Amino acid sequence: MELKQAIESRRSIRAYKDQPVPLEDLKELVRMASLAPSVANFQPWKFVIITNKELLNDMARKVALHLEAIPPNESRAAQNIKSQVEWFATFFQDAPALIAVAMESYESVLEKGVEMSHDEINRKRNFPDIQSAGACIQNILLSAVDMNYGACWLSAPMIAKDALEKMMGLDEKFNLIAFVAVGVPGSIPATKPARDLEEILKIID
Repeated sequence: MELKQAIESRRSIRAYKDQPVPLEDLKELVRMASLAPSVANFQPWKFVIITNKELLNDMARKVALHLEAIPPNESRAAQNIKSQVEWFATFFQDAPALIAVAMESYESVLEKGVEMSHDEINRKRNFPDIQSAGACIQNILLSAVDMNYGACWLSAPMIAKDALEKMMGLDEKFNLIAFVAVGVPGSIPATKPARDLEEILKIID
């Protein structure tokens, strides 16, 4: 499959066939992720592949509990909104596989020559570590399409990030950033229209 076709074919897949994804294919998705650009080529990522259904269910329950604990506002739609968000945050429990993406804190060269903390520099540079995570996640999503799988990038579960890190046994030096659910698509949603190029593009010549 050509890159352009993979980009145009990619969808956020949230329904999967009850069919396992071979470990070698999951490893290949992680290998492709690891080829993404990263800040100072630090390659700060750590990936955790989870196929254990009991653990996935426990993780989803933990996310749901954290969402439940958030006080709703006074709007009529509050409860419906929380229920909808809960489904989007926990459907990963039904995926054949989940890839967790975590990042190690990098040391900027700038830190060695200026009176600024790592966190200050990171903010000034607009969080290049998070940008690195986005690049490797996109590699997973496009590689999944190329390998005839469906995938979905999830950030909503991070509301229970600290608990999830412990459940996965993630080393303390790594910060959980996002999940990618992976499986054989049960259904493929229709294409959503992209915003018009003229609306999103500014040219300075």
